[in-house]
Amino acid sequence: MQARRASRELAFILLSQFDGKVPDCSKENLDDLIIKSIRVLISSSNEELKTSLGGLIDMKNRIEDFEAEHETNLKRPMGAENIAVPMIMSSEMKSKINTMIDVAEKAIAGLEIAEFTTLDSQQQVKDYAVKIIKTYKENSTKIDKIIKEHVQGWDFDRLVKMDKDILRIALSELLYIKETPMKVIVDEAVELAKKYSTDDSASFVNGILAKVIVDNGLK
Repeated sequence: MQARRASRELAFILLSQFDGKVPDCSKENLDDLIIKSIRVLISSSNEELKTSLGGLIDMKNRIEDFEAEHETNLKRPMGAENIAVPMIMSSEMKSKINTMIDVAEKAIAGLEIAEFTTLDSQQQVKDYAVKIIKTYKENSTKIDKIIKEHVQGWDFDRLVKMDKDILRIALSELLYIKETPMKVIVDEAVELAKKYSTDDSASFVNGILAKVIVDNGLK
C-alpha cells in the first residue's frame, strides 16, 4: 500500500471524529487523535476478520452437511467416515465467498495503514495526513462552499457525512496541496467511498469531483 493512500484513509478517520468544524489542534492533540484513529482501524479490522471467519465456518458446515446428506454417504454403513463427493458451486456460495474476500481485503488494508503509521520509517504517512487535515481547516469555508455549489438538488447539511469528508480530503489535495496526480486523487476518493460509505457514494463522489475539475480548469 502506498504511503499517501494510507495518509488519505487516516485523514478520513481523523475527520470522522469531528462533529462540525475542525478544532484548533496542537501537534500533541493531533498525535493523540492519530493514535485513536489507528485504534479505530484496528478494531474495525478485527471485527471484519471475525465476520470473515464466521462466514468461512458457516460455509464449512454447509459443505459438511451437503457431503453427509449426499446419496453416496447415505448408503455407507453407520459410523463410517464420509467420503468426498462432487459438488457444484452454487450462486449463493459464490456470493458468500465474494463477500468474505471483500471483508478480508478491507481488514488487511486497515491493518496495513496501522502498520504504516506506527513505523518510524513511515513518518510521512502521519505528516501527510496531518497536512490534509490542516489544509482543510485553513480552507474549510471555501471547500464546503464548492461542495455546496456542485451538489445541485441535494441539501448539503443532509449529505452523508462520510461523503462530505471524502470530498473535503480530495478537494484539499486537488485545489491546495497539488502534490499528487489528479487521477490518483479521484480514484482513491472513489475507493474510500466504496469502502466506507453507501452503495451510491462512489458514483456520487466521482461525479462531484468531475464537475469541480472541469469548473476549475484543473489538469
